[in-house]
Amino acid sequence: MKNWSGKSVLVAGGAGFIGRHLVTTLLEAGATVHVVDNYATGEEASMKALCARFVSHLTTQTDDISENHVLPPTDVIFNLASPASPRHYQADPIGTWKSNVLGAFHLLDHAQNCGASFVQASTSEVYGDPLHHPQVETDWGNVNPVGPRACYDESKRAAETLLMDAWRTGQSDIRIARIFNTYGTGMTAGDGRAIPNFMSQAKAGQPLTIYGDGSQTRSLCYVSDTVDALMRMGLMDAAKGEVINVGNPVEMTILQIAETVNAHFGSRSKIVFEPRPVDDPTRRCPDIGKAKRLLGWSPIVSFAEGLTRMAEDVRQPTEVERVVLP
Repeated sequence: MKNWSGKSVLVAGGAGFIGRHLVTTLLEAGATVHVVDNYATGEEASMKALCARFVSHLTTQTDDISENHVLPPTDVIFNLASPASPRHYQADPIGTWKSNVLGAFHLLDHAQNCGASFVQASTSEVYGDPLHHPQVETDWGNVNPVGPRACYDESKRAAETLLMDAWRTGQSDIRIARIFNTYGTGMTAGDGRAIPNFMSQAKAGQPLTIYGDGSQTRSLCYVSDTVDALMRMGLMDAAKGEVINVGNPVEMTILQIAETVNAHFGSRSKIVFEPRPVDDPTRRCPDIGKAKRLLGWSPIVSFAEGLTRMAEDVRQPTEVERVVLP
């Protein structure tokens, strides 16, 4: 599992939050890494420190990749090229759709040309407001196809359809990770997601803002654990043709998360409530039995430990986590 030496890896969305951690860990594991990212939501400054270690770095959108963009021969493709925060993907819904559907199409074409394994970063959002709990991979989801979140939810579902058709017709080696809420060092205060919002507000002594009554739940997986799962999926034959939940099954309410962040910073910030966003899911919790069985994977970083690492990152924001692979 440790040895990526000699592997040529393409990471689409490598400048994003999870992407930067994945790229760093792949480099540490000996892989040759190529990155495709247009910096729509990724951090260019953070990537420049790593660029000298890349073989190539293509600054473009995945949906714009054409014969004019020469992609390198690749053993494994990780497709993380999509905005993941509602603030970002709702700001440009057509761009989100193009990135998730056309981007997957172009990368699939490259995977077929060079015989690469294709690891798709899908999302727990394909389950919508779930009808079953916890969410298991056989659930079909309960998504509003015309709501304000649909540009992300439905485009991710469409990408899964495309890729699984490629698998069933024998055209490609496909592995799909349905990633649940991930947090960790390197998240920006303006990201729009709960953890960086709460942390920046608590640190500044400002009120912590909850959208809704706080009873909705999330399951938070630390980024090094998410990266570990993705890298296992990239190498292990057991992941071929599989859809696998990647997340932490410890479920917390948004109110519990806010209170924990407040306590962690020794903050007495009050908690204020704003209207809940349209189609915001009420519950999120993965069944990770399949990940345990096929990958031998389960998360190891507790929420308390993750917050400690993030608190240090607020003071030292230049470093990303390295996964210690088994």
